[in-house]
Amino acid sequence: MKGKKFLRKSWRNHSKLGYGRKKLQKWRKAKGRHNKIREQNKGHPSRPKTGFRKDRSQVNLIQGKFPVIINNVAELEKMQNNEIAIIAGKVGNKNRLEIAKKAIEKKIKILNLNAEKFVRKFEKQNAKTTEKVKHETK
Repeated sequence: MKGKKFLRKSWRNHSKLGYGRKKLQKWRKAKGRHNKIREQNKGHPSRPKTGFRKDRSQVNLIQGKFPVIINNVAELEKMQNNEIAIIAGKVGNKNRLEIAKKAIEKKIKILNLNAEKFVRKFEKQNAKTTEKVKHETK
């Protein structure tokens, strides 16, 4: 399935914007003050947004499985062993650390994070801060 074609505003009016010249039919972000495409008015062409490019059937299957997007530890606990996961970008380091520990425990592979290395790095950092606190209290 081919994705939707996005064209810039007024492309039909000017040959330099791609009227009759397919090579010049390119998307440019709408920036005008009253631009109907930028304001997303009904009846005007839609503009590209996240998720237009690929649907789930086009995502690369890894070991015959779709990766699952994880936002918190509870979602990871629902997963079965030997599944594949991706941690969402909005997850902070504190929760990412918990997710990584749980993934190691359940033997779940995380595609966008090396869980063992991540946990080791944070334990090392934590050891340094506790050592620093002990030294300051003396």
